[in-house]
Amino acid sequence: MALQDNGNSERSNNIIENMMGYIDTRIDIIRLEIQEKLKAVFVSAIHGVLLGVIGFMFFIFFNIFLGLLLNDVLDSHFWGFGIIALFYLIILIILIIGLDKKVFNNVADKAFDNTIYKSDKREKHV
Repeated sequence: MALQDNGNSERSNNIIENMMGYIDTRIDIIRLEIQEKLKAVFVSAIHGVLLGVIGFMFFIFFNIFLGLLLNDVLDSHFWGFGIIALFYLIILIILIIGLDKKVFNNVADKAFDNTIYKSDKREKHV
């Protein structure tokens, strides 16, 4: 009887050790998935910031170019920049008065619709 109890306790210990190993492995997998996602977010953020800075610099210098070009065409020192500034003022007024936040919310809803579930690579039990 003592040998059977010893065998059962060894089997129980093996099962517990296997379960602990499984849990440890699962935790490691989750950590690696989180690390992978953080790395992807970091790379995307750096890439987005770099594109934003370069795009902003292009935008600024292109607007300066247009202002100087209009100054030359109009034979003036300031009217070209005034026209460019007026153009952006009109766009600002249209954005403030004409557009509602619902437009931006709809765009955001479409962009982020079910992204959590699409990015989940684990098996789904339906």
